[in-house]
Amino acid sequence: MDFLKMMSKAKEMQAKMAGLQDELATISVTGTSGGGLVVVTITGKGALQSVKIDPSLLKPEEGEIVEDLIVAAHADAHAKAEVAIAEKMAQMSGDLGLPPGFKLPF
Repeated sequence: MDFLKMMSKAKEMQAKMAGLQDELATISVTGTSGGGLVVVTITGKGALQSVKIDPSLLKPEEGEIVEDLIVAAHADAHAKAEVAIAEKMAQMSGDLGLPPGFKLPF
């Protein structure tokens, strides 16, 4: 691959990356914990969109458990978002023909 062609592809990749950042804000992923008792939805950028808690957990003496389940559900959703991002990045960088693990400076 010649250098000019590679630089052209790198510029294309940079434009696609900007578009990907916009797209990440529109992706929603859902994480669960406690066998579905707590459900959390976040954006691809990790912003919390919603929390749903099964009414059976809403007892004053179980507040700490609910808090832990919310954290676990958020972690589950965040991990799923990272997988989705990695898949999109792999798809985009595959177009450049770069060796695995090669990182661009932007």
